[in-house]
Amino acid sequence: MIKDKKPLPQDIVAFIQECMAKEHSKSFLIPVLQKIQHHFGYLPAECMDQVSDMMQIPSARVTGVATFYHLFSFVPKGKNRITICMGTACFVRGSAKILQRLKELLGVEEGQTTQDGMFSLDCARCLGACALAPIVVINDKIYGNVKPDEIQKILAEYGYSPVAKN
Repeated sequence: MIKDKKPLPQDIVAFIQECMAKEHSKSFLIPVLQKIQHHFGYLPAECMDQVSDMMQIPSARVTGVATFYHLFSFVPKGKNRITICMGTACFVRGSAKILQRLKELLGVEEGQTTQDGMFSLDCARCLGACALAPIVVINDKIYGNVKPDEIQKILAEYGYSPVAKN
């Protein structure tokens, strides 16, 4: 028996077992991966191996599905997930400058997490709120008509402090 660093929690194991009892059980792969990511904040490799075994789906297919969808991550994300829209309306209204300001303040590039694990920075092609462009989403809160000089104040709502960063 393989010793896993991150065993699947019992509620996810139960969910997989429920899915496997249904018709077209393998079609539940994405909801299973979503539950795992919601629990851990990312998809640990050990958990994906367990899903492969439990759902009787080749590990290459599990990985293929997980890598196809950009909402899945293989690295831990920060406590606060920042997504900046880079769609046309947001870009035209300055989202590139907002992204640059976020990079400066947080000391990370797109797709990275701060060393303290507080913030992750990602970009999206479009978040569907063009009337509020440019927008930044932190966790589930949408900030519209954002200006670069407002970023530090917004981050402070989530515990950011320039002193704490250094």
